[in-house]
Amino acid sequence: MRYQIAFAFLTAGCLFAAEKYTGPTPPKPDIPYLVHASNLIETEVAQARQENHKDDSKFAIAGASSAARTPLAEPVFLIDAQQISPQSFELYRLDVKGGNREVSVNSSRRRGGSHALHLAVKQLSGHLYRVEVDEPLENGEYALSPNGDNRAFCFEIY
Repeated sequence: MRYQIAFAFLTAGCLFAAEKYTGPTPPKPDIPYLVHASNLIETEVAQARQENHKDDSKFAIAGASSAARTPLAEPVFLIDAQQISPQSFELYRLDVKGGNREVSVNSSRRRGGSHALHLAVKQLSGHLYRVEVDEPLENGEYALSPNGDNRAFCFEIY
């Protein structure tokens, strides 16, 4: 009986050891990278300009499109989170207007405005996290942004 219990613990230990992450790692900390097989594509780092109105806030990012592009409708990101919390990320679809990418966020949630799209965050090891979009996205411009921060990590789905 003791041998069976010892074997069960040994097997469980091997299974946990087998789950150690061995894929590519981001070269820069605190920047999400799009995962394309074994390649990582750095997202565009931008600072969103904020304009407050009655019940909503508009955030604008310069430029009509991002250089970081993916064909995947449910993109996956890796981030070496040294000073940023991946659990605080929110994902927004951006509208292109007048050469800028914009999103309006309604604070009262009663009318219009964008809402954050669903994400799943998983710690792989230490400071390394996997952030997955949890719903299929349409082609267009998007931004990951930490809640309460005007930093935006932009990408395009084509």
